[in-house]
Amino acid sequence: MAPDRRKMIVEAATKSFSLFGYKATTMDQVAKLANVGKGTIYTFFKNKEELFEEIISTLVKEMIAEAEAVIQPDLPFTEKVHRALYRLLEFRSQHQLMIKLVQEESEMGTIAVSEMLQHVENEIITYLKEKIEVAIAKGSIPATNIELTSFLLLKMYIALVSDWERHHEPLSSEQIAEVIKVFFLKGLTI
Repeated sequence: MAPDRRKMIVEAATKSFSLFGYKATTMDQVAKLANVGKGTIYTFFKNKEELFEEIISTLVKEMIAEAEAVIQPDLPFTEKVHRALYRLLEFRSQHQLMIKLVQEESEMGTIAVSEMLQHVENEIITYLKEKIEVAIAKGSIPATNIELTSFLLLKMYIALVSDWERHHEPLSSEQIAEVIKVFFLKGLTI
C-alpha cells in the first residue's frame, strides 16, 4: 500500500511549525521531515501559506470536537459555556503548535501567524454564537446581540484564565464559572 504523501506532508509541516514556528519553517524542512521531494509538496499545496491554512483548519475542527465532547445536554447554559470555553482554552494552551504560534506572534509579530490566530478566535466566536442562538431559541436566555455576547464571553474567559494569573493566584475552574455566571451570564438568564 502506497504511503499517503499528503498526510505525511501535513504531519511533517505541523511538526516543523510546532518546533520552529511559522517564519522559520521552510518547505525544504517540511520535505526532509516528510521524506519526500520538495516538488511533491507542491503537488498538494501551492505554498507554505496554503499548507499552514490546512493545518490550522484541522486544528480548529479538533478544538470544536473537544468542546463538543464536554457539553452535556442536561446542563444549564452557563455550565455548557464554561465547559466548552475551558476545553477550548485548555486545548489551546496544551497543543504544542498553538503554544509556538502564540509565542511567535508575541515575540516576532509574524503577520501570517497573527492572521491565523485571529482566524482561530473567529471560529471560537462562531461556535459560541451557535450555542447562544440555540439557548435563545430554547428560551434559556433572552434575545441579545449574539456576536457581541460571544466576543465578550471569550475575552472574559481568556482574561480570567490567562491575564489574571500574571499577577494573582490562579482561579479554579469553579471560581471562573462563578465569576462568569455572576458578572456576565446572570444578565442573560431568565
